[in-house]
Amino acid sequence: MTVVLAIAAAASWGLADFLAGLASRRVAVPVVLALVEGGGLVVVLAVTLAVHEPFFSDRLDAVGAIAGGLSGVLALGLFYRALAIGTMSIVAPISAAGSAVAVVVGVAAGDRPSAIAAVGLAGVFAGVVLASREASDDDPAGAADRRLSVLLALGAAVGFGGFFALTASPARASVLWMLVLARASALPFVLALVARTRPALPGRRLGLGLAAVGLVDLAATAFIGLADRHGDLSVVAVLGGMYPVVTVLLAAAVLGERLRAAQLLGVTLALTGVAAVAAS
Repeated sequence: MTVVLAIAAAASWGLADFLAGLASRRVAVPVVLALVEGGGLVVVLAVTLAVHEPFFSDRLDAVGAIAGGLSGVLALGLFYRALAIGTMSIVAPISAAGSAVAVVVGVAAGDRPSAIAAVGLAGVFAGVVLASREASDDDPAGAADRRLSVLLALGAAVGFGGFFALTASPARASVLWMLVLARASALPFVLALVARTRPALPGRRLGLGLAAVGLVDLAATAFIGLADRHGDLSVVAVLGGMYPVVTVLLAAAVLGERLRAAQLLGVTLALTGVAAVAAS
């Protein structure tokens, strides 16, 4: 069950990130964040209140959910900007390196993945590294944006890793309240950024589309929260970090971004790693 939930999260995140990345090329990142975060918050708050979900009994879980939400929205902002100015098939795999943060935390907390799972995790990491390699290009056009996108993706990786680590315990206590507090803590920050920058707002169709992307992103976070309740953080974080595979494939199919031999090998290694973890 843990593997299935974590992979479902990866697939949902990969789709949501691709769509939000496309939108970020047309709309300012703060607006994209506001619609994605806001759309998810309305739904999860309604569900939480409707089912009368008990609140956290431990205040530290509430603090972790809030801190995780702030770390996550910062990571998303950096990530969406990187997707907007860089090559999606390069940016997405780099951002997944944040799973290493959660793995270190999980192992330090006592998680002990099996030998097969450890080999699988190594395969996933190796796949991400290979998929992030970019061919040398003599054309200087866009080189600065590509370099900046890599730096932004690395910053996003740290933020995503912080989200995984900070929300693991709250998710075990209550997935719904973890989602509510994470989104609620992030939204005021995003709205303040929108108010300060005053960017152009999208049309109704695009706005509704981004709100729908927020629901997909919410589903992914819920899947990863449920996976945390059933399995080791180290395994959940790495499998959830497989979302770049989906983003890379969509970028190739929709945008025509070519997957080089090294990237194809990286995707294959990552998928093989998932199979190894699932078999352990």
